[in-house]
Amino acid sequence: MPLPKPHPPWRHDSMRRGTDVAQSWMTLIAGLLIVLGAPTAGVAAGRGVATAAQQQRAEWHQVTAVVTRQPPARVGFDTGGGAGGRVHTTVRWVAPDHTARTGEAAVSPGVRVGDRTAVWLDRNGALIRDPHTPADTMAMSLAAGTVTACGAGLLVFGADRAGGYLLDRRRSAQWEREWAALDAEGRHHRQ
Repeated sequence: MPLPKPHPPWRHDSMRRGTDVAQSWMTLIAGLLIVLGAPTAGVAAGRGVATAAQQQRAEWHQVTAVVTRQPPARVGFDTGGGAGGRVHTTVRWVAPDHTARTGEAAVSPGVRVGDRTAVWLDRNGALIRDPHTPADTMAMSLAAGTVTACGAGLLVFGADRAGGYLLDRRRSAQWEREWAALDAEGRHHRQ
């Protein structure tokens, strides 16, 4: 079904009904919400994710750990030092309460048992296995913003279409009553 052609709600027409005016206002408001509101919601969601990630990252602290298990060999790993070339292995570190702890962390390829590596701990001293890089945070922010903006736009569009459907049903019922009244009037004159 094609989308109805919107008419300015302030335009006067002798054939125009209240449902037509309501649908015109509804379509105008929905269009404004899609054009202005959906991107605003997306930007707010993206900023929220970025702010939360920055706050979380501010609570992290880096410590030195010792590799305790030989990491698996990576075939064709990225030698550029990017996060894509990292491997996971078991490491041991000393917690802020001076207890030795072990866990699995991402390390650079090529490290051996006994090598020292930097790992990240959260504010509770728990190991962060795969800490997010600023590029990861940017990607998550963009994804959250895009999904939120699209979702908000689709929600408003769906609400507008549902409202249009309800107004069409009401309009059809009004036409049916008016045709029935005209039919009854025509029968009355014929008799």
